[in-house]
Amino acid sequence: MAALGEAAARWAPGLWRRAVRTAAWLRGRRFASGGTQSPPTFGLLLDIDGVLVRGHQVIPAAQEAFRRLLDPQGQLRVPVVFVTNAGNISQCSKAEELSAQLGFQVEPDQVILSHSPMKLFSQHHDRRMLVSGQGPLVENARALGFKHLVTVDELRAAFPVLDMVDLQRRPKTTLLPRSDFPAIEGVLLLGEPVRWETSLQLITDVLLSDGNPGTGLATAPYPHLPVLASNTDLLWMAEAKMPRFGHGTFLLCLEAIYRKLTGRELCYSGLTGKPSLLTYRYAEGLLARQAARRGWAAPIRSLYAVGDNPMSDIYGANLFHQHLQTQQEGAARSCASILVCTGVYGPQAPSPTVPALGSEGSPFHGHRDFGFRPELLQAAHVVSDLHEAVQLVLRKEGWAL
Repeated sequence: MAALGEAAARWAPGLWRRAVRTAAWLRGRRFASGGTQSPPTFGLLLDIDGVLVRGHQVIPAAQEAFRRLLDPQGQLRVPVVFVTNAGNISQCSKAEELSAQLGFQVEPDQVILSHSPMKLFSQHHDRRMLVSGQGPLVENARALGFKHLVTVDELRAAFPVLDMVDLQRRPKTTLLPRSDFPAIEGVLLLGEPVRWETSLQLITDVLLSDGNPGTGLATAPYPHLPVLASNTDLLWMAEAKMPRFGHGTFLLCLEAIYRKLTGRELCYSGLTGKPSLLTYRYAEGLLARQAARRGWAAPIRSLYAVGDNPMSDIYGANLFHQHLQTQQEGAARSCASILVCTGVYGPQAPSPTVPALGSEGSPFHGHRDFGFRPELLQAAHVVSDLHEAVQLVLRKEGWAL
């Protein structure tokens, strides 16, 4: 999986390099806040669900944290990027939602959704893609650069006999298959859909028919059409006492169905969202751009990633930290993982183990392509909440609390 992340990163058009060059060009400019505090050399990557909010409720500790992070003018004292594995909302809408919840202006380019780095997958943007998810699905896909899109509902309307689970939705008459429907050239999975049985069936049909679901092939093609997916989280935390299914659960179902039908593994041409390396490199670039825009001349050397999910937030931050020890495309030299106890993780949770029926401990909930690596699941710091995390960071950086 590391190879997949590095390969995907090579597709990037140098976002972080340009950002760091811009910051260097601004070197020597006066620190914008006018105070005696030096320009920040560190930035924050903040998860949202389970760190800032639980469902629609803002976690009180998050409000306390931002009182420390804002200056008297209501501006952030350090660069902050909100990195979420959610994807069923537009970037602008998410920024507006955060602004209302947190009480200060959050700009769209401070928000990374799970699929945001797919802007870098330009080699797939001209393909005719079947897109799955919910919310402003087509709008989001077009904003990422994909030009030719077919939704699951549109495919079902073209081939109504494919969707047979719900008796009430089955066609009442025999319909002739369409022969004028253009072939689908790839699958784009932006988030969990509403009708899983419909999406699982039609996506599988597209893969097994090489993009022509109205026909049948004696042998399923392999390699199959490109599949791009964002957000591999098995679970996420809302208002309920127990975690809810995430898009990773849907992907697990799709992978199991494909393997059972073909005897082969479903392969992804690209995976984005935490814990992928590409997502963190993309976030590093946005932090550098934000610092340059504020006139902070010093390069952002230290990153602090705060999250509630060891399988995505902590694994991803530690993976990126390891990457930075050997390869440094931008200014960052470290990425410290900070785990909070206000979401998926609880301090009494047993340590994850290699998946095995009947084994002791908590099963590994990460995605299959990232693999079980216990060292990546151990946070550099475990704290109660975001307020405690921010205090920790400010102390480590020698900033006044």
